Amino acid sequence: MSRDDRVAVSTGIARLHASPGLAGPGRLGLVTNHTGVLPDLRPAGPALLDAGARLIALFGPEHGLQGTGQAGESEAAQADPTTGLPVHDTYRCSGERLDKLLVDSGVDALVYDLQDIGARFYTYVWTMFDLMVSAARTGVRFVVADRPNPLGGLVSEGPLLDPAWASFVGRAAVPVRHGLTCGELARHLNTSAVPQLAGSAADLTVIEAVGWQRAMDAEATGLPWVAPSPNIPTPATATCYPGTCLFEGTNLSEGRGTTQPFEIVGAPYIDARFAPSLAELALPGVHFRDLRYVPTFHKHAGRPLRGVQLHITDREVFAPVRTAVAMLATLRRLYPDDFDWRTADGDVEGTGHRHFIDLLWGSDRLRRAVDAGDDPLPLCDPPAPPGRWAGDDVLLYS
Repeated sequence: MSRDDRVAVSTGIARLHASPGLAGPGRLGLVTNHTGVLPDLRPAGPALLDAGARLIALFGPEHGLQGTGQAGESEAAQADPTTGLPVHDTYRCSGERLDKLLVDSGVDALVYDLQDIGARFYTYVWTMFDLMVSAARTGVRFVVADRPNPLGGLVSEGPLLDPAWASFVGRAAVPVRHGLTCGELARHLNTSAVPQLAGSAADLTVIEAVGWQRAMDAEATGLPWVAPSPNIPTPATATCYPGTCLFEGTNLSEGRGTTQPFEIVGAPYIDARFAPSLAELALPGVHFRDLRYVPTFHKHAGRPLRGVQLHITDREVFAPVRTAVAMLATLRRLYPDDFDWRTADGDVEGTGHRHFIDLLWGSDRLRRAVDAGDDPLPLCDPPAPPGRWAGDDVLLYS
């Protein structure tokens, strides 16, 4: 069986490659990185040029065009060696500076093709949002070449972000696990948050991913998995990430510097009580294995740690956000003198010195509940299912 026989979905970028006119007239800029590939793994930029698209520039997000930058980094390349096109780095670029970058690039329309993973704090969608705002202000059309949400589209988790806690890990009122594709999220933001900043909505077109259904996770699509960033190597990582990314806001290692980031967490002070205490919670769809590891970089680099690995037993019932919040409450109960929250310290644009967990959660309610010993699990309830919190009219798939 060929790969094409296994692929159930035609992505937006594959449809655009087959019919370049779907992006409309004029000169195009492509917002992409290494995840912007066709189902046969050809990079979108060269493929679009070969198909006759008027592509004149590339725009890279966090981690850079080639995806080599770690969290909080991009790449310095000024030109793409494959196509010869200029590369514009959008990371940490917003407001008037981003407006100028867009105008100076000479594009008439931006085509967005990045693989999201369905969590509010994954920054690709906020690159999309910032560019939509600039596009609305500068008269540039915005085209989203849509891709499936690798977690599926039936479930959302966690509260809407409080605008007082907006940052580059969350610009607008979106749940922690949002349950939308980038195209659907763009449609929602374009009628809500974009006009607030730009004065009007962007001229938005979404090229739908044909064949995707909301019950499909990444593996069900048949599409090849390309790691969206250095620390999301597998679909299993992406499944855990909407929950275990919250550990970035603590003094625990979230597994960076290992081969299983976001699937394992640990700290020097954890002992034999942690894994059994989590097992007693009987959280659905996951088992916890006691483990020891030594990260090669990031938090606690070079130090022996003890913690747990999350083994997902049933993806349909596994709730990553609720699971991680239960883990945080357990840590505070077991290790009250050792467990602590991290300060953002400028890690993320616009954060100042606030607690990073508050930026990730979208308010300070989770931190305060955990510290007070209150039950934080009710905070994990979403405002509504995916089609309800965003408005049914934004949905593109059934």
